[in-house]
Amino acid sequence: MEILLDIQWDLVKAILIIIGIDLILGGDNAIVIAMASKNLPRKHQRRAIIIGTSLAISIRFILATLAVFLLTLPYIQLIGGLFLLVIAVKLLVDHQQEQDIHSSTTLFGAVKTIVIADVVMGFDNVLAISAAANQNIFLILFGLIVSVPIIIFGSSLLLKLMDKYSFISYLGASLLAYTSAELIIKEEVLSSFVHSYTILHLLLPILFIVFVITIGLIKKKTELCNIARQYIF
Repeated sequence: MEILLDIQWDLVKAILIIIGIDLILGGDNAIVIAMASKNLPRKHQRRAIIIGTSLAISIRFILATLAVFLLTLPYIQLIGGLFLLVIAVKLLVDHQQEQDIHSSTTLFGAVKTIVIADVVMGFDNVLAISAAANQNIFLILFGLIVSVPIIIFGSSLLLKLMDKYSFISYLGASLLAYTSAELIIKEEVLSSFVHSYTILHLLLPILFIVFVITIGLIKKKTELCNIARQYIF
């Protein structure tokens, strides 16, 4: 019974993390879709969004399947975990910048722009979902399916909320930091070391979360000091 409950909790936890990752990392994709199709005739805009998003998600599934294979290779989970940690830091440190996306006046051009931009910008999303799904291809497929309505309908709203309420960004960065730590802990090369120090299962996620939040707070304090200097001097 306890084993069954553990399995169910692991499944629920993975699903919640995947949905959270989709919400946090899907924002840029909504902007890409909007900007790529804004110059199309109204009757073609919806078609470009549906076709472009469907193709992009299909390509993401192929990349995620490849990521599952790569994550079985030595040191890849360690490298991937560190990469996710960098993404978590960038989420808090990077300034909001307007994406350099050229809008097209043709349906084919808009779809091409959406697909190419999504593949380039969606790598972090694919890696994070693959890590959170613990190499379960069905969970990865679930995560990619869930990302469709989130990208189309929810991401732009979340971006506005993140600008208004900074704590949402910190929650998102913490989620990525936690996933980063979990990925590193699962690295096969480090398994003997991790098993020798079981406290790492609890300590490493906490350390990563504290590290990311601390950098975010330092960055915010620096920005506030710069603003204060402008008013004083």
